[in-house]
Amino acid sequence: MAKRISFRRSVQVGWTLLTNGYLPGFLQGRIYTGRLKSICVPGLNCYSCPGAFGSCPIGSLQAVMSSARYNFSFYVFGFLLLVGGLFGRLVCGFLCPFGLLQDLLHKIPFVKKIKTFPFDKQLRYLKYAILLIFVLALPLFATTAAGIGIPWFCKYICPAGTLMAGLPLITLNPWMQGVIGVLFFWKLGILIFIVLLSIVIFRPFCKYICPLGAIYAMFNKVSLFRYRVSKEKCVDCKVCNKACEMNISPYTQTNHPECIRCGDCKKACKFGAITSGFKLKGK
Repeated sequence: MAKRISFRRSVQVGWTLLTNGYLPGFLQGRIYTGRLKSICVPGLNCYSCPGAFGSCPIGSLQAVMSSARYNFSFYVFGFLLLVGGLFGRLVCGFLCPFGLLQDLLHKIPFVKKIKTFPFDKQLRYLKYAILLIFVLALPLFATTAAGIGIPWFCKYICPAGTLMAGLPLITLNPWMQGVIGVLFFWKLGILIFIVLLSIVIFRPFCKYICPLGAIYAMFNKVSLFRYRVSKEKCVDCKVCNKACEMNISPYTQTNHPECIRCGDCKKACKFGAITSGFKLKGK
């Protein structure tokens, strides 16, 4: 009998298809430009993907900050505050197409999976540096004489853009193949590196690079959706620790910034000590 697809995996696949289901884009090699494109989606979802209906919040933020007439983007910041305040990194676990890709890649058998290594914890701060430097500072201050900035993260780093937009558009539009340059191969190299690393390490992009994950991580302790551990039911067996692919301790570090709220710890607990949901009060 085939193994039943989990609820989380169903949501991940369904959301990816829902937000990237513009079929004419894939058939004709063009980007959807309808009204829905002005709406941000919660996860890392490239605006230029032929199938994308909505916009990536990081891409939208960079587009505003890079413009010659920069105005504070109340919509994008408000969107991030709303989503982060409600869900925290639940978005990473359920509503990010690139997170789904990493999950599936990690299912590929390998000689030895790496759960942790020296400087693993220190490297997790890298995503905050990328958020500060490449998403916020450089587009705002490193501008041309005309006052136009560059979307540094989207242009030079983001592997999701290469996978979801660059490769499909180049494949579907032969004329683009003649203008491929160093930048494309640089981005392709980053994508290949992340893909290979994802087989060995669980969600390396989410752990060390993703600026959107860094934003949502700052909300984990205060978001309305949260995890709770019952001190009465917990027997300190540490089974939840072994189940956590993000390599944190769910029962001592509940709602840790690195928790993507995938629910693996809750499934692993035989005593029902771990619960999750929306509550205004309590841990």
